[in-house]
Amino acid sequence: MNSWIDRIYGYLATYGLRVFAAVVIFVVGWLIAKFVSRMLGKALVKGKVDETLANFCRNLCYVVLLVFVTIAALNKLGVETTSFAVVVGAAGLAIAFALQGSLANFAAGIMLIMFKPFKTGDFVELAGKCGTVMEIQLFNTVIDSPDNVRIIIPNGQVTNSNILNYTVNGIRRIDLSVRISYQDDLKKAKDVIEHVLTSHEKVLGDPAPMVTVCELAESSVNFAVRPWAKASDYWQVYFEVTEQIKIDLDSNEMSIPYPQQEVHMVKELAHSTH
Repeated sequence: MNSWIDRIYGYLATYGLRVFAAVVIFVVGWLIAKFVSRMLGKALVKGKVDETLANFCRNLCYVVLLVFVTIAALNKLGVETTSFAVVVGAAGLAIAFALQGSLANFAAGIMLIMFKPFKTGDFVELAGKCGTVMEIQLFNTVIDSPDNVRIIIPNGQVTNSNILNYTVNGIRRIDLSVRISYQDDLKKAKDVIEHVLTSHEKVLGDPAPMVTVCELAESSVNFAVRPWAKASDYWQVYFEVTEQIKIDLDSNEMSIPYPQQEVHMVKELAHSTH
């Protein structure tokens, strides 16, 4: 009986302090990791870093510090941590290869959050898809199309293609083409179109709208009509100005001609030869 008690005391003397020290290292390290990661998150938010990126950096800092604390605690217990670190590194490398597509989307998401080529609420064209940005996630960007279809685009595709932001500059130019007949009064037609633009309340005066002849086509004289509007008013101005130009040209007895060709028939007299 005494031998078992002596053996237990021996184990406690040998390993007790190690276990106690390892627990202290882990608990203190855990508290420090929480404190440092929390302070990092607050500093990033105060520095006006995007909240999603700030939360990710805070959590990443916490996990990395906790791994180091765990290795230090295991080392205090006498566990060989070199092989443990090698296993962790090999596992991380294998995971990285398996998730390389997701990691590319993740890296692209970090870039989008940091450089902010667009923000929530902007109307954009991403990877060939148009819509309003609803959410910028770490792996995907979520947009709603004009016909209210939810589109989820991997961030890797977003950064690997052209990004068109129609909202960021505040105003947009509307490009219209208006055709009139060669028989119509050119100056009068121009005045009619200019009056439509200047009388529309949502067409901007600065930059000034432009109406100019851009082409003498086969069956029509073509005007380039270029009004400016706020980005939020783009489609309203586009549709209303197009409709009003047609109404006013009709009321002034001017036509928008159909494509046409004149064909001249030449009648040949057949002569008999002898």
